[in-house]
Amino acid sequence: MSQTTPIYILSGFLGSGKTTLLQQLIDHWQGEGLLPAVIMNEVGDVNLDGLQVQEQVPMTEMLSGCICCSIRGDLSGEIAGLIQREAPDVIVVEATGIANPMEILEGVSEAALYLPIDLRGIITVVDSAHLLELYNVQKGKTYRLMQEQIRCASALILNKMDRVKEEEEGLLQSIVERWNGYAGVWKAARCRVDIPALLDALGGVKADWTRAADNESKQASGELVPQNGREPNAEPHGESASDDGGESQPLHHPHHAHKSHNHESHAHESHDHVMVYTHYFKGPVESLAFERLIANLPRDVYRAKGVLTFSDTASRFLFQYAFRESDFMKITPQGNVPDVAVFIGEHFSRSELEQALLSLEQGGLRETD
Repeated sequence: MSQTTPIYILSGFLGSGKTTLLQQLIDHWQGEGLLPAVIMNEVGDVNLDGLQVQEQVPMTEMLSGCICCSIRGDLSGEIAGLIQREAPDVIVVEATGIANPMEILEGVSEAALYLPIDLRGIITVVDSAHLLELYNVQKGKTYRLMQEQIRCASALILNKMDRVKEEEEGLLQSIVERWNGYAGVWKAARCRVDIPALLDALGGVKADWTRAADNESKQASGELVPQNGREPNAEPHGESASDDGGESQPLHHPHHAHKSHNHESHAHESHDHVMVYTHYFKGPVESLAFERLIANLPRDVYRAKGVLTFSDTASRFLFQYAFRESDFMKITPQGNVPDVAVFIGEHFSRSELEQALLSLEQGGLRETD
């Protein structure tokens, strides 16, 4: 199997600061010698946020529709095209502010059926002051959407904390904890957060040592190498001195601080509770055992699909699972399609599901021996 491409979904309501965070992520990865790529969604016909992304970053635009509604079916194709054209080390999908993250997960999972990708998580940026205003009213579509975006997050950035009064911080924290008890929480102004810690909590991204070694070779020969994705001495695109101010010190505030102040233990715990898990099978599995596993999935998993080879039949099957019902259909895939299953839900235990699937694989391997 070719190298797996990590994917992050960047979510958050309109004006929360998603693109500001995206720029920081790009700078971090480029500093690590990685090639990031971006899929950016806008409801309108013009992508103004995309103008802030550096020209050296491969970017695909999905315009004139919400990525979770009218153009969701195009997302998997855009991911495939981006990987084939650019071979990026990591991809960020920045959704429009009115998108429901669970619907975006569906689009990404479609690509996982035929591409080696790994969805690392949903990073949700929250306009903290706006959330408090909406919470005081507790009605309207915007309130319900923001609640959904927070509930689905793997990591939460409570942005614009400089606009929140000190006496309101306790209420803000309690709101977030009630809606999502698993995501790590970072408090920030202008989305200034500890990027390495944020990514480590979601599994991190390994450097492409081939690209890094190539850069080192160029430096050794005296050739100029772009720094952070920019040409040497070039002005940072879309930055200004006024945005550089250091008066706001972002706080990294792990959610389960009452258990431990050690972020490593928190990161492990939050990383185990996921919204999506993609499992690539190393061999065939026994059909009845797999059907039993699907029938006994926890209620936190409410959607699954994949392509499988069973040890007790010569055919390959496409399976679908939704609303506690499963369906299997014989298929003959075109091209090199791996045996894979994608599970979508709400903060279910990745490790428990993974162990169950690995046990299933061991049983299938014994049958074929």
